[in-house]
Parts: sequence; structure tokens; C-alpha cells
Amino acid sequence: MAQKRRFQISTPRGTLYQTRSKNGKTTVRLSWEQGFGPKYSNGFSKAQEFIDSECLRYCDPLTPRRTGYMIKSGQLGTVIGSGSMEYLAPYARRQYYENAGQSGGNRGKLWFERMKASKKETIRKGAANFVSSK
Repeated sequence: MAQKRRFQISTPRGTLYQTRSKNGKTTVRLSWEQGFGPKYSNGFSKAQEFIDSECLRYCDPLTPRRTGYMIKSGQLGTVIGSGSMEYLAPYARRQYYENAGQSGGNRGKLWFERMKASKKETIRKGAANFVSSK
């Protein structure tokens, strides 16, 4: 008989995990430090805003450009702080996976992946500053 597990992630007030196995029941309580939520949530929000805006900024020189509409569609389609980038141009998906690029240029397909490969540590360090500062 398979072991049944119940996993739950909740607010910084705490969480109760309970599992049942052949041998009985196991209960674990996870308690967050008092004041953890208010102390760090603003920093986490600011860090996410920083990450979103930096991703857009670093993707700009790598994104295919003919008229600039696709770059603008990324700026308009992304809600800074949401943790999600969206390009509104109807041809953005095809360009992301199939663009042949320009000879001698950095613009071309998979621009987010290429940006992430070269800039993720810079972005991570910048975001960490928002969380560690009080």
C-alpha cells in the first residue's frame, strides 16, 4: 500500500504537515519566526520588481528587431513585479523559437535563455540586495 502524504505551504504564521504510514501517523509543525512576513515581504516584492525590469532591459539588445514593436510588446505585456514576462506581438513565439538572427549581431532566437546565461548572476546579486536590506 502506498504511503499517503499531505503537503501544505501556508503563510508565515506556520504550517502543520501530517502523513500516515503503515506504522502510524507522523505530525510535523513548521513555525516561522515572529515578524518574518512583514519584515521580508516588502523586500521580496522589490526584488521581484528588480528582476522583472532587469530581464526586460537585458533582453532588449538580444530581441529580434525590425520596427521595435516586439520589444515594445514585451514592455507593455509585462507587469513589473508579477514574475512573468509576456510579449504581446502575435509573432513573438515564432520569433523566439525560429528567428535565424542577423549576421554579426546579437539579436535572434531564444533571447531570454541567452540573456539568462550571461546575466543571471548579476540579476541574482542585485535582487539579493533588496531582500537583505531592511
